[in-house]
Amino acid sequence: MDLKIAGKRALVLGASRGLGAAIAAALATEGVLVTAAARNIEKIDRTANIEPVQLDLSNAAAIAAFTKDLVDRGGVDILVNNGGGPKPAAAFGLEASQWLSNFETMAASLFSITNALLPQMIDRKWGRIITVGSSGIVQPIPNLALSNGIRSAVASWSKTLSGEVAGHGITVNMLLPGRIATDRVRELDEGAATRAGATLDQVEERSRATIPAGRYGRPEEFGAAAAFLASDLAGYITGSMLRVDGGSIKSL
Repeated sequence: MDLKIAGKRALVLGASRGLGAAIAAALATEGVLVTAAARNIEKIDRTANIEPVQLDLSNAAAIAAFTKDLVDRGGVDILVNNGGGPKPAAAFGLEASQWLSNFETMAASLFSITNALLPQMIDRKWGRIITVGSSGIVQPIPNLALSNGIRSAVASWSKTLSGEVAGHGITVNMLLPGRIATDRVRELDEGAATRAGATLDQVEERSRATIPAGRYGRPEEFGAAAAFLASDLAGYITGSMLRVDGGSIKSL
């Protein structure tokens, strides 16, 4: 299927590994010119159509300088907001400073980047904004209070923004990953194994038993979903949250 986005320009945040890397690769395969941003660019795949750029989402000054440079070079057509996940933590006992620092990195930084890049999309009457969230937005995940809470705020922002810019030919959607076989998920499983006094294999087997598909998702499957939402063919899909979770979320 021709997604009709060859030659478009994209910014993918958190592109050094996992879901961000999978999205960058999927877009590049479709002929999109990808700026792949991350704190550590050593692991970014330097294949055709992918340009690695160092960016720390916790550094507001760096974000401002980066987005100004990107705007001066014409901006992008596709923005993929993808940030790292916070450390596991229960809701009870979290300090206000922990909420604030993580909100700055996981939410406010994405809002700032989007605000900077939107005007040129509006001028072109075409744009795609895709934000990677978590299934915890719909069904909170135990011991991931920071992720559940902050990503839920991002979901409300995304939905609000979608209604504001739809008339300009811009779609705003979210992707909600379930258990995708990434380094991040492996780290969470290892932590769960340590807390439970179990092996990693045992924890993964228990997780697979809760997934109707019976397996963890592949990063390339997630990347393909993002590429479709970024496509010209998905122009009538906006304000949505697409679950890529093998059927894990039980709610409607």
